[in-house]
This record gives sequence, C-alpha cells and structure tokens, in this order.
Amino acid sequence: MADIRYVCLSDTHFGAYNSLLTNLKIAQAETSPLKPSPVLRQLVNCLREISSLNQNQKPTLVLNGDILELALATTNEAAMAFMRFLELVIPEDGDPLFEDIVFVPGNHDHHLWEMDRETQYLNHISRIEPGNRLPIPWHATNIFETGNTVTVPASFLMGLVTRLPHLRRKKKLITSFYPNYGVTNSNGSRAVLFHHGHFIEDLYKLMSNLRSLLYPDREPPRLPWDIEAENFAWIDFFWSAMGRSGGVGEDIGLLYEQMRDEDQRERLLHNLSTSLAERYDLPGWGDWMETRLLDWVFDLVAKRVTNMERLQTEDKPLSRDAQRGLWSYVEGPLKEQMDHERRGDTPSDVTFVFGHTHKPFANDYNFNGYPEWVSTYNTGGWVVDNVDPAPVHGAAVVLLDEDLNGASIRLYNEASDAGDYRVRVEQASHPGEPDNPLYEKLAENVDPDEDPWAAFSDLAATTVHKRAELLRRRINSSG
Repeated sequence: MADIRYVCLSDTHFGAYNSLLTNLKIAQAETSPLKPSPVLRQLVNCLREISSLNQNQKPTLVLNGDILELALATTNEAAMAFMRFLELVIPEDGDPLFEDIVFVPGNHDHHLWEMDRETQYLNHISRIEPGNRLPIPWHATNIFETGNTVTVPASFLMGLVTRLPHLRRKKKLITSFYPNYGVTNSNGSRAVLFHHGHFIEDLYKLMSNLRSLLYPDREPPRLPWDIEAENFAWIDFFWSAMGRSGGVGEDIGLLYEQMRDEDQRERLLHNLSTSLAERYDLPGWGDWMETRLLDWVFDLVAKRVTNMERLQTEDKPLSRDAQRGLWSYVEGPLKEQMDHERRGDTPSDVTFVFGHTHKPFANDYNFNGYPEWVSTYNTGGWVVDNVDPAPVHGAAVVLLDEDLNGASIRLYNEASDAGDYRVRVEQASHPGEPDNPLYEKLAENVDPDEDPWAAFSDLAATTVHKRAELLRRRINSSG
C-alpha cells in the first residue's frame, strides 16, 4: 500500500484569539502563546497517528495559507503560536512528523510572501552587473518544482525555525510557492494543485475590478501573476498588515467582530453617521436627513464586507458567488498557468485543494478544459467566527498518497450537539466511481470512537462552545 506523501492544512490563523490552535488565558479572550493550545496538542496527536501509517518515508506538510494571522493579531503573537506548532511536529526529543514543509501564503499572511518575493528579487538582481537593465519584479512562482526551478525559501518562517536550538542547522525546511503550488506523479498523468482560495472571491481582486469599471476597454488580467500584480498592495494593506498597526489594528479587529452582529453593526454605523453629520454640515440638509442618508450608504458598504464567503453560514459549503469564482479561477488563471508550464499538456487526472472559506468539503467537479472530473477538497479553518454554531464551518486535513490518490479527514464541523463532532473520512467522487486506495486505507485505520480521534472530537466540541461564548462576551461588552 502506498505511503501518504502529502498532508495539507490551512487557515490555522496562529495568533488569533478565536483560533482553536492559539492558546488563551483561562476564560479570557487574551492569548497566551508561550504554550500550545490543548486543541493544537490533540491535533498533532492525530497527525502523528496519520504519519505512523507510513512505512518508508515522512510526508511533506503543505500549509495552504492563512497560517499566521497578520491582519487581526500582532506579528509576535502569531510567531509564538506558530513556534508551538513547530515544536510539536518537529520535536527536539523525537522523530519529526514531516520531511519538509511547503508554504502557500493566503490573504491573512500575504505579507510573508511579499518578504519572500522581495528577498528573491534582491538576490536575483545582485547577480546582474551594474549598468545592465533590471527586470520588472515578478509576483508569482511556478506551480511545479522542476530541476531548473529556483525555490523561494520562506524567510520569516525559516527564521522562526532556526530559533529552535535543534533546528538551527536547517538550511532549507520551508519553501514558498505563490499563489499556486502543484505536484505530479512520475509520468505526469496525474497532478494535484494547491491554492489558498482567496482569488475565488472578487473582494481580493478589487483593484482589477475597479480598473475594469474605469477603463472597460482594457483586458482584465488572465494569469495569476497579473492578478497578483494589480491586487497585491490591496491584499497586503487590508488583509495582512492591520495586526501591526498598533491600537488601530486592535480596533479594526474589534470592528470586524462587531460588524457580524446585526444590532452592534447598526449601532456602530448609526454612531458614525451621526458624528459625520454633526461635523460636516451640508447646506440645505438637516442633521437628521444627513444621518439617514449616511446610514443608508454605510449599510450598503457594511453588507459587502460582511458578505465575505467565510462568514456565510447557509447550509451549502459554497455560496453561488463563490461557486462562480471557483469555476472562473480553476478554468481560467490556474489552467492557463498550468498549460503555460506544461506547454498545453493537461494531466488526465487533476485534484484541486483549497481553503480560505472555513467550510470543508470533498466533491467532484466537471470543470471545462480538464479531461476528467476534478477531485476538489476544501480544508476548512480553525477559527470560531460566529456566536452561534455554523454547521458548514469546520476543519479538515487533506491527504495524498504516493500515487496522488486523495482523501480528507473531516476533523469537525460546528454543531450544537457534542455528538455531532465525530471525525469522518471522505473522498471526492461522483456516483458509480469506486473508492480509491487511500480512502480505503484511512477508513480502515481511522476509528472515530477510539483515541486520538475520539479525544479530539470531545475537546473540539467543548472548545468551540467556549470560544463562541468568549466572542459573544467580547462583542457585547465592547458595544
């Protein structure tokens, strides 16, 4: 039986107080990242159980974006929480769980890609003789690593690695790929493509959309590096830098939480409207009319912000807009980059793995341009975004074996009943398709009623409830 070759996690949001993987002070919404959270410890026990199924090699860990929370937490908090993870998966006094780590940045840790990208560019131009023309900085890596590929070290994450005494001699443990990463089997007939998932939402292509509105005759960007070139500053500014903005960053985090509560949102926006109407008096308008007008405008803007995919709690894993965005990205920019690198040779069997939405699922999709059904997995997320349980929200780990068969271990979905937190094994398939060997292997070895899986389920149920109560208390007390 083939060994597990890749283990994929995303949306850990290390450093965020509402992440189950960030340790908190007892009964407080205040982080305590010098120790690992209980859920993180139990998750690593589950990952160790997965790794123990291998006979010949350690798997590669793929961290598929939003690993560090840099928008709603400070860098030091995120770094310390991530280091607790490193200490558990690559322990000083035991076998490491993984051979190496691939990092595919998301929107909340996008700034780490900017650091890697700029470092790579400086290293490149340092080899160009003065007086020669310098190339335009590029905004993406190749999808696939080949013999000619110059890999990009994850400089910040590797800096954290080398802080640990037993890892100081590591020269290359974590490499960055952005925005897409891919692997193929030995003959190239099968491929697995990873993308964090933010480019399935128009919100993260805001600058391109504005440009199209202003200049409708200009072609919109078609390739991933062009999308990133037009939107990287916006993503970095709002989604990956706020945590470093001192008191403003803290207030933005609080505002983000309050905007999800309808009563708090109306109160906040009305206060803003009233203050602006009193400060900037429009000729011929009374403050009451100005306030009503501003209420209407701000409500429209707020609804766009709170309509982000990860905050949608309907029963479907993807909203209609997100489905359109997924089809558009997989059939367009992702396919074009893959064709560009493989000179039009599309693998006959493709798997797509993404996160970002915090809503895990496993499904087959018949994307245009791909020879067969595309097995599609979402890894979910580890934060509690809502004061009431959202059953579509949860987390999964996606696994791939040496033959690139895929399967998902659904670790939990939010629920009111603790009994609904049972772990289960899933595969992306369509009716009539036989089970793949990896799914069969995991279904045989993952018993949700035995530890470490049962212990994880019990702990996740308790912790999600506690974090939701902390969120409710934080929103209400700040109102």
